[in-house]
Amino acid sequence: MACDKPQSVEVTEINKQTNLTEVSENETLNMEENMSGVLVLKPMPEFKMEAYNAKTGHYVEVSSEQHSDKWRVICFYPADFTFVCPTEIAAMNASLKVIEDELGCEVLAISTDTKFSHKRFVETEPLLKGLQLTMAADTTGEVAQKFGVLIEGAGLALRGRFLVNPAGIVVAQEVQSPAVGRSVKEFIRQIRAHQAAEKTGDVYPAGWKPGKTVLPVSTDAEKMTGNVGSYITIEEIMAD
Repeated sequence: MACDKPQSVEVTEINKQTNLTEVSENETLNMEENMSGVLVLKPMPEFKMEAYNAKTGHYVEVSSEQHSDKWRVICFYPADFTFVCPTEIAAMNASLKVIEDELGCEVLAISTDTKFSHKRFVETEPLLKGLQLTMAADTTGEVAQKFGVLIEGAGLALRGRFLVNPAGIVVAQEVQSPAVGRSVKEFIRQIRAHQAAEKTGDVYPAGWKPGKTVLPVSTDAEKMTGNVGSYITIEEIMAD
């Protein structure tokens, strides 16, 4: 297989991430230093990488300058040929009609594997049949480090997902350890809410979905202060 590392090595390194007792003290300190920053409300870091476009089957170059006038999703995952990663990638791919066509977001998946590994991964993993995503190769880990998701002791990225608005500002980020996959449905809900908030200037309560109550701070901020319960109930907040 066209992989950077044998699969057994990749699995060992994934296990390192889920069991910090196996990581040395220095590696733990590096992780804490690397992941101390939050990118929300900051400009998206600049990058340029080689990538594999699964839709066309060709190798391409991707950069932070592309699609700069659109909403963008930057989605890091630990490694090709692992276990939770293909489930997340497949779920994102299955939701592209909503994320790209309806919500106008460009999606870029990133790991520290090579573009050749990405190609082989797509060709051999049944869950990735018909994949339409572009998968970038952050082989040095530099981009993952810029986004604050690199585990330096393993040379792999955490599960980091970033939503970037058309102005190039990160408006949402979610970072998790490798053992648990992220929810694409919840992420789509967040994209809808962030896009609506930027359009209206109002704010959107916990669990908001289209059709549910919006908090009109653009007109009623003074009346609403300390009185949000007059605008929305806990039953509305918790309703599906």
